[in-house]
Amino acid sequence: MKFRKVVLALAAASCAVASLHATAADKVKVEFWSNSLSPKFDAVMKDLTAKFNAANPDIEAVWSDVDWDAFQPRFVAALAAGNAPDLVNLPVPWAAEYAQKGLLLPLDSKIAGFKKVYTDAAIKDVTYGGKIYGLPWYNSVSIIAYNKALFDKAGLKAAPKSLDELFAYSKQLKDKTGVSGFAPKLQEFSSWFMYEGLPVIQNGKAVFNSPEHVKFVERFAQAYKDGSIPKDVFKMEFEQEIAAYDSGKIAMMTTSPQALKRTQTDAKPIYAQTVTTSFPLSNGKTPFGGYLFFWSVPKGSKHADAAIKLGQFLTNDANQLAFSKATETTFPSTRNAVGDAYFQSGANSTDPIEHGRAVAALAIRDTRTLTVTGLPDEASMNKKLQDELQEAIAGRKPVKQALDETVAFWNSKLGAK
Repeated sequence: MKFRKVVLALAAASCAVASLHATAADKVKVEFWSNSLSPKFDAVMKDLTAKFNAANPDIEAVWSDVDWDAFQPRFVAALAAGNAPDLVNLPVPWAAEYAQKGLLLPLDSKIAGFKKVYTDAAIKDVTYGGKIYGLPWYNSVSIIAYNKALFDKAGLKAAPKSLDELFAYSKQLKDKTGVSGFAPKLQEFSSWFMYEGLPVIQNGKAVFNSPEHVKFVERFAQAYKDGSIPKDVFKMEFEQEIAAYDSGKIAMMTTSPQALKRTQTDAKPIYAQTVTTSFPLSNGKTPFGGYLFFWSVPKGSKHADAAIKLGQFLTNDANQLAFSKATETTFPSTRNAVGDAYFQSGANSTDPIEHGRAVAALAIRDTRTLTVTGLPDEASMNKKLQDELQEAIAGRKPVKQALDETVAFWNSKLGAK
């Protein structure tokens, strides 16, 4: 009798072990890669991964973070080796190139039931050739921080509400106070064309030398000539623009709300005079400064449905909000999350950072990524545009000539594509 009990116990244990092995074997393992989030955001990513795995016992999500510089070579190598991750975190320019090369899966039919969770602008950012290639995740946008004391001195009673007013106010500020109005980011001027709603490439050819494009660039050239924008604007990147605003050399700064922490710390008198407002829309119907990251499924994914389930989880309202709280600098791309009290509690605040966060979150609903995608030699093409536009805006070359020469260069590259 005792022997029989031992045998039955061993049999039961054997069945339990076999069941555990079967359960482990039945799990779908989904590998997903984020882009340059570690180590700063390890905690939130590990937490999201654990929560997904707990809620989906049939799936095991395995997270890896890949450094920015290593991401594309590693991703391409994995695709070539048939070892592609199931889900990857990409910015708009990279994803556009991969979609055009057929390296990503279109997701239209897979996400039809929850596509409306995201803003229309974000969905447009992940759409190429009429097909959707990603689940929108985090975004950025610029707001305007302005020095109210300088505005008062110049007789300006409100923030600029259009590009026309932005230029006009800058001229009035220079004339009345001797301080330049703002320092437009000119390092990739194609973004300004897109902001204005002017085409950059049509039917495979560069077209930004039309009379409308010339007239638009001439506005910047005139502002440079009359001092509405500073003479060292071409050298001004993120750090230099903050320093110029904090020292009172420009009256307006195009920035993210969190960047104002520098002003709050380093230039308290300036911060006390700072007011934040949205970046005005122009003919492109989008604010400036958008740069969307999203989750895409590589064509070599072995578990596409599970990957999409994971992507939907990472990009739902609650988890986008959790990620934004962790970063303190990014904004969600879902309709509901941007209206959350975390962002909107400062809508009526006089504190520039709190108010700026609310302003930026609302602007995200219209924010597009203003980047020309799919260029065959992006570095040299953008450098040519930057060099020629610097010559034109600084008054050393006619605008039409600069644009004609750049368009010819771009089309020589596009023709060899």
